[in-house]
Amino acid sequence: MRRIIICADDYALAPGVSEAIRALIAARRINATSVMTVFPGLPEEAGRLRIAAQGTGASIGLHVTLTAGFAPLRAAPLGGTSFPSMGRLLVASLTGRVSRESVRTEVEAQFDAFEAAFGMAPAHVDGHQHAHLLPVIRDVVLDTAARRAPRALVRDCTQAPGARIGFDAKGRFISLLASGLAGQARRRGLRVNSGFSGAYALRTGGDFAALFGRFAAGLGDGGMMMVHPGHVDGVLQSRDPVHAPREAEYRVLAGPDFGALLAKAGVTLA
Repeated sequence: MRRIIICADDYALAPGVSEAIRALIAARRINATSVMTVFPGLPEEAGRLRIAAQGTGASIGLHVTLTAGFAPLRAAPLGGTSFPSMGRLLVASLTGRVSRESVRTEVEAQFDAFEAAFGMAPAHVDGHQHAHLLPVIRDVVLDTAARRAPRALVRDCTQAPGARIGFDAKGRFISLLASGLAGQARRRGLRVNSGFSGAYALRTGGDFAALFGRFAAGLGDGGMMMVHPGHVDGVLQSRDPVHAPREAEYRVLAGPDFGALLAKAGVTLA
C-alpha cells in the first residue's frame, strides 16, 4: 500500500472549519492540517487541536497567508492594510512589484504566532491559495523555513499526472507555478512531498467521493492530497466564499465508505 498524506487546509479560518478538521484528525481520517495564524483566537484553537491530535502523529503545519483580503499581522506584500487577491499578488510577483521586506516581515510574524500558539515549529509549511510558490515569496518562505523549521516538509504542488481529472487546467497551472520548488527546498535541507493532488473548482464543488478516489489513486508513495473540509458558520461566511463544498468534503472524509475509498485507491495514511 502506498502511504500518503491527506492535509486539511485552513485550520483556524473559522470555528466550524476547525471543529471539522479536529474531528477528522481524532478519527484518523486525515493526518495533517495547515494552520492560518492571522485571525483572533489562535491560542484557543491551537489548544483544541493539540488535544485532538494527541497520539495520532498528525502533522501540524503553517499555512502562510498573504492573500484573500485578510488583515496582516505585520505587513501586506503590496502595502496597505489588507492582503491582496491571489490574482493581484500573482501579477505583482511576476512583474517584480512585491516588497521582499514586507513579505519577510509578515512571514516571520506568522512563524512567531504559530510557535507561540503551539510551542513548537511547524512540521510542514505551505501557502494559502498556493502563494508560497510565487517569485520572491517562495525564496522568503523557504529561507525562513530552513532557519526556523529545518525539519519541516514544504508542500510541492507539482500535480501527480495520474491524479488529474480530464485536462485539469487548474492543476497544470499550479504545477507550472511550482516548477523548481522541490530542488530549491532540498538545497536548503528541507523535505518535500512526492506528488500532489486535490486541486479542483472548489467554489462549485462536485462529486467529491469520485474526486477523492482519483486524487488518492493517482498519488505515489509519499504524495500529498489537499482537502478543505469544514462546517459552515457565520464566521466562515464572512471570511471565505467556499461553503457547501467544505461540508461535502467533510461528509466523504468522515463517512462510512472512507476506508473502502482508500483501499480501492491502493493507499493508506502515512
